[in-house]
Amino acid sequence: MRYPIMIEAGDDNTAWSVVVPDLPGCYSAGDSLDEAVDAVQEAAAAWIDVALDEGKIIPKPSSVEGAIGSGDYGGWIVGYVDVDPSLLDDTIERVNITLPMRVLKRIDSKAKEKGLTRSSYIASMAVG
Repeated sequence: MRYPIMIEAGDDNTAWSVVVPDLPGCYSAGDSLDEAVDAVQEAAAAWIDVALDEGKIIPKPSSVEGAIGSGDYGGWIVGYVDVDPSLLDDTIERVNITLPMRVLKRIDSKAKEKGLTRSSYIASMAVG
């Protein structure tokens, strides 16, 4: 997915700023344009991950015109950030992992205490 980004140029005293208007609160900054754009790539992925964990709907990318019109971006540079669509994939996949038996027993005990299956407990630890 390709989200439009709005870039405010930096100078010797201020950092470059990048905003993803479609993802409220998603922004980054950097001492260089490349640094700021790389950082917004990570910020967008993190924003989407958190939103999914909270059960929120991920907005579809808007048009550049829509992004420009969504805020006070006069004089800002327009660009794009690519977000890997697999970040939105909640397909269940069976995996095979290898753990020491003592660790597996701990996992099973903790899962039972919380009333969860082993898989649910492991998943809750990863996203919790």
